[in-house]
Amino acid sequence: MASDQIAHDFPGFFKVYQDGRVERYWDTDHSPAGLDPETGVESKDVLISPEPACVKARIFLPKVPAGKKLPVLLHYHGGGFCIGSPFATPFKIFLSTLATQSGVIAISVDYRLAPEHKLPTAYDDCWAGLQWLGRHADGRGPEPWLNQHADLGNVVLAGESAGANLAHYVAVQAGAKGVAGLNLTRMVLVHPYFGTDQPDRFYQYMCPTSSGAKDDPRVHPAGDPDLAKLKVGRILVCVAEKDGLRGRGVSYAETMKKSEWKGAVDFFETKGEDHCFHFFSPKSENIAPLIKTVIDFVKQDGGSKL
Repeated sequence: MASDQIAHDFPGFFKVYQDGRVERYWDTDHSPAGLDPETGVESKDVLISPEPACVKARIFLPKVPAGKKLPVLLHYHGGGFCIGSPFATPFKIFLSTLATQSGVIAISVDYRLAPEHKLPTAYDDCWAGLQWLGRHADGRGPEPWLNQHADLGNVVLAGESAGANLAHYVAVQAGAKGVAGLNLTRMVLVHPYFGTDQPDRFYQYMCPTSSGAKDDPRVHPAGDPDLAKLKVGRILVCVAEKDGLRGRGVSYAETMKKSEWKGAVDFFETKGEDHCFHFFSPKSENIAPLIKTVIDFVKQDGGSKL
């Protein structure tokens, strides 16, 4: 018999009952893959990691000019590591827009969610996504769209909120461990989640092996001995004035500028807006400037390897 007693409650994200049931505060819809008539972008769902993980991703392919290959944008969605999916309508709209206006092939990884899959599962899945992409370097990978149309000499990492945290992790791992056949050029972090000096109870619950504080480099990059190895040449950090995470994004940008990493940091702030407003306030007049900033950054010529 199901128990109605709540063992853990994280408002806005999920609650866990005494019997182990998880109930999320947000429902995630599922928008089928296929042709988007508004943008002309085609999408398909692919398996990037076999059993037992069954990690999937969605690929967004814009119209490709004859004889041309397109850069790849590898995306990790936000949602506090516990909500969201690249198959949801808001991300389909966002990534279809990025693909067609930036002229990139966008790939979004459907990493497994906490709390059912405790962290670092999401980190492992996101790293697996980059490794899967690398399997296409010789043009004989498992996904024909990438073999035919992807320029793997120009790969951009991107994410918002928790997804930005995941993108940063993957970029550091790529530098520390190496990933053959890929040139990671840039990274887009929108309203990124990172920790503070104080333990984060929410993060601790999802990642029982972490303090959720400054001794965990996944949430506190300044303490990461591998930070200088971060494998992109340029980072765009976007923050929102009213976002509770604004200070963490600012701190991250300053950390990267002061570190021994040899790349460059661009910074963009949206005034008068809150966290991920481009998803939660779809009629905001501030969405267009944010999206234009991201698109212009993504469209830059690929940088050199670090």
